[in-house]
Amino acid sequence: MAIPPSLCIEKLKQALDYAEVGQHPVEVHGALVGLICGGVKQENFAWLTPLVELMNDGQPLEANLQKLISELYQDTVTRLVDFEFGFTLLLPEEEVPLSERVEALALWTQSFLTGIAIIQPQLAKASSDVREVIKDLADIAQVEFDVGDDEESEVAYVELQEFVRMSAILCYSEFGLDMPLHDTDEHSNFH
Repeated sequence: MAIPPSLCIEKLKQALDYAEVGQHPVEVHGALVGLICGGVKQENFAWLTPLVELMNDGQPLEANLQKLISELYQDTVTRLVDFEFGFTLLLPEEEVPLSERVEALALWTQSFLTGIAIIQPQLAKASSDVREVIKDLADIAQVEFDVGDDEESEVAYVELQEFVRMSAILCYSEFGLDMPLHDTDEHSNFH
């Protein structure tokens, strides 16, 4: 059974706070998904170096935080590789006020775009579908939403979230690599 996003976000937030890393969990997941969907090399924890650059200015991560992020990475890869597992964005659940969920979606999208741009500097040469999606995601990441707590706003948010999710899958299908699901090189362990 999958861990609810709220528990995963809270656990990751506690580890980020303990390690004094000034990132929100949705930013970490967005960047991680961006790296994966951009086609980051998977062997020997190669994905960890650019992620640590983005989230901690290249400084090694505290051991528990690295373990949590490694588990999140494995879960994300599994979900992207096998459609049956259902890839989802790590975002607050519907109990959280809509304005906070919209802000989290914008943060996730910004981090995703940063991650994919680092790994895939040739985005201008991508297929027209991917270029269009990247442009749309950039617009989503920059927009400041004024949302009400009504059904129409909720429906719009759900549609936007699904668009971002499908955009990530499209990018993965173009750039992502066939990935080993268990990266166990112990020599690359950051502390």
